[in-house]
Amino acid sequence: MCGICGEVKFDGTSPSVSAVSTMADVLAPRGPDSAGVVVRGNVGLGHRRLRILDLSEKSQQPMIDPDLGLSLVFNGCIYNFRELRAELETKGYRFFSDGDTEVILKAWHAWGTACVSRFHGMFAFVIHERETGRVVMARDRFGIKPLYLAEVSGGLRFASSLPAIVKAGGVDTSIDVAALHNYMSFHAVVPPPRTIYAGVRKLPPATIRVYERDGSFKDSRYWDTPYTRRPEDRSVTREEWQERLLEALSLAVKRRMIADVPVGVLLSGGVDSSLIVGLLAEAGQTGLMSFSVGFEEANGEKGDEFVYSDLIAQRFGTDHHKIFVPSADLMDALPGTIAAMSEPMVSYDNVGFYLLSKEVSKHIKVVQSGQGADEVFGGYHWYPPLVGSTDVVADYGRAFRDRSHETLKTQLQARWIGEDFSGDLLREHLLREGADTPVDAALRLDSSVMLVDDPVKRVDNMTMVWGLEARVPFLDHELVELAARIPPEEKLRDGGKGILKDVARKVIPSEVIDRKKGYFPVPQLKYIAGPYLDMLRDALSSRAAQERGLFQKDYIDRLIADPASHITPLQGSELWQAGLIEMWLQAQEV
Repeated sequence: MCGICGEVKFDGTSPSVSAVSTMADVLAPRGPDSAGVVVRGNVGLGHRRLRILDLSEKSQQPMIDPDLGLSLVFNGCIYNFRELRAELETKGYRFFSDGDTEVILKAWHAWGTACVSRFHGMFAFVIHERETGRVVMARDRFGIKPLYLAEVSGGLRFASSLPAIVKAGGVDTSIDVAALHNYMSFHAVVPPPRTIYAGVRKLPPATIRVYERDGSFKDSRYWDTPYTRRPEDRSVTREEWQERLLEALSLAVKRRMIADVPVGVLLSGGVDSSLIVGLLAEAGQTGLMSFSVGFEEANGEKGDEFVYSDLIAQRFGTDHHKIFVPSADLMDALPGTIAAMSEPMVSYDNVGFYLLSKEVSKHIKVVQSGQGADEVFGGYHWYPPLVGSTDVVADYGRAFRDRSHETLKTQLQARWIGEDFSGDLLREHLLREGADTPVDAALRLDSSVMLVDDPVKRVDNMTMVWGLEARVPFLDHELVELAARIPPEEKLRDGGKGILKDVARKVIPSEVIDRKKGYFPVPQLKYIAGPYLDMLRDALSSRAAQERGLFQKDYIDRLIADPASHITPLQGSELWQAGLIEMWLQAQEV
């Protein structure tokens, strides 16, 4: 796990060592163990390393294979690298290191663009071919690892974070109107290729891009699992689905134990993270560290789920660490949390993951986490109303969108209102072929689009700012391919995630399963008052906010006057949503 960056020139000039070094410096928290910058031909590559596999200098990056004429920077982990290495060795390839980085180089040389389909893991990488001058970029199937791009004079820059690219200068940081529409419609999700800045883009998940020396490029989407039933699936019983799912989950968790350092678990006390702990215990894992976080209650809403995380820790004998965050500490952590965001993200979970990761990183370098289970196995409340829907776009939008296009016109200033970009995006994704039912279409959208730029990005940003690698077994692509075939009714049973709960009952106590759905509760940020209200008022009334002019004044006045009365359909604070983007922009000094 690392931070990568670089500059590619298409006009015959040399890459800027200064720009690459600046980006690498910003990425230092992602890779505190070592650093490197290499400039060759039309490409400059930068890297910050977090040592997880092959702790020696042999796997240092940027990695150069002079015999093959290839250079590489890579962020992530290829869980099946040993199997791929053995296969490549039978083809005559010889290795000088013992990690997964070199396997990517050899795999590209052996199989070209087809190599990514062989990788089990999370990754963003960039390869430079010495002889052709071509540059190859790829991102994993679920966008677990980020890759931001920006056109600059005569070329292109890339980095693992958006702030790194901006810090190097020369980038258009005006607000992207369509991205702002997405932010306000989808609780801060801005799907690729857009970001909130007009001049910065991100490579979509499951995409491999090949740039020619002249700057032209071609994208290939290498994975897009169908949410359909095969003919043979009709005869599969519920018990058989359970058996297949348990086997796939066990394998997904086992794959993510590969490391040359210990691997722990972020244990919220919910079904998903508890199941990971249970499966690790069944696999014989001992001495497992687990970590939980809790906050002060507010407005009568409890701020922790320690009763459940304690139960799991005791049941499976983990080395458990509980972190309780007083309100004062929460307030102090918000500036750091916001600065750690590659893009503005409104989920209250951000500060929870930020503070939890800070503590975890004192003990360990790698953890498994339960993100993705709700999107893959139908855990959210907006799925059941879609059963039998005759207008999936309208029904999904009614349950999921923070506000309609018409309402948005009364909240943003007129110059930020264009067409209904968010409605267009829903129509594009929900109506395309490859989904048998409206529920399947929604699950596909959430797992391939909404998930990428909310929970997945949140976990990457908040863990990596502390040099902590988070692995997400519920996003094992073979597991998701299996889940996509399971009939929606099996997922929606039992209040959601029915088939997953069936499997969980074979592994973990029922008390953790048969309860109200949990999350990282941070009630102070939902029921805004006191210093939190003062903070948001100051940000939204500042000179910078006035000059930027995103929101209509009377809308902000209404939010500040009564924050608790302005809650989105998904129980988010409208005031926090408006204030967060302004605070993030100010933190970027743009």
